[in-house]
Amino acid sequence: MELKQSLSTHLEAEKPLRRYGAVEETAWKTERLGRNQLDIISMAETTMMPEEIELEMAKIQRLREVLVRRESELRFMMDDIQLCKDIMDLKQELQNLVAIPEKEKTKLQKQREDELIQKIHKLVQKRDFLVDDAEVERLRLPGREESRAPT
Repeated sequence: MELKQSLSTHLEAEKPLRRYGAVEETAWKTERLGRNQLDIISMAETTMMPEEIELEMAKIQRLREVLVRRESELRFMMDDIQLCKDIMDLKQELQNLVAIPEKEKTKLQKQREDELIQKIHKLVQKRDFLVDDAEVERLRLPGREESRAPT
């Protein structure tokens, strides 16, 4: 009922509203409805105007974009942390092997040293690509400046 009054009041206002569905053409047949049925409020009978709904939807969309951007940043950060941890573990193992004098190293230990160096190199390259991707993603997505707090 409030919606019908609101619609008629608003139709008399300066500009016509953009309508969804057939809200304006709906004939409200209250004579057939009992008192309990009149008290039921559906979403179509809300007092929100279409402009208010559109504004709220736009706010939700902007919030969604911010959250998706933040999720992406956090995933990059998690990957970066894991790569750094893996690199540090390999470096520690390499340090232990390097601490052994060259004359005392077995062939297997020398091979392991070479393997560790190659693995570390690959992980460092992977991390470099990740950092580059994160920077490209940060620059690609608009609105990043808004979510960055001043330090």
